[in-house]
Amino acid sequence: MPPLSVVRAVSGLIAAIAVAGSTYGGDGACLAAAAREQVGVTTIYDGRYLRLAYPGGDLPIARGVCTDVLVRAYRRLGLDLQVLVHEDMGRAWDAYPKRWGLSGPDPNIDHRRVLNLVTFFARHGQSLPVSRDPAAWEAGDLVAWRLPSGLPHIGIVSDRRTVGGVPLVVHNIGAGTVEDDVLFGFTLTAHLRYLPEPAATACRREAEAR
Repeated sequence: MPPLSVVRAVSGLIAAIAVAGSTYGGDGACLAAAAREQVGVTTIYDGRYLRLAYPGGDLPIARGVCTDVLVRAYRRLGLDLQVLVHEDMGRAWDAYPKRWGLSGPDPNIDHRRVLNLVTFFARHGQSLPVSRDPAAWEAGDLVAWRLPSGLPHIGIVSDRRTVGGVPLVVHNIGAGTVEDDVLFGFTLTAHLRYLPEPAATACRREAEAR
């Protein structure tokens, strides 16, 4: 779990939010909405190593970490990052970080590690310039940070913005999934975009249904 000082810092950001309302209507808004469904549902930060079913393995929905926000949102749109990351690591093991001392892929945990997800999205999606310009960030974009503790963190950019025009982010930093004004709250390390088929088709269908 992140240090209490980090959790308190984020709580302060939450208290300062003034939301201007939805801004985006593109496909990425669908991914943001899928992440938002976890707010108030996933309420416990739980980063333990657990043996998971494969494919489709998950912790109880009330529990999770920042990466689980992404895994669950993409599954809602028909993409299983547990499988995608595991298979990609099997094909390109040398492209992924080695900081955990493993000799091969582990489908129980690989998709729940920030650096693995960043590597996967960079390999199969778009890696965009890291910018502090709010206009550079679109709904459904993926943002990675380095926390003051040095730990990596990741979230999904929302389709909602503050009154100042800064996109909110859906993430879990220690107290469950939240949507708050944290995009520029930590050191930015990656700006990624990943919405391939069938996720893009699922988003368009939902938009048409509305």
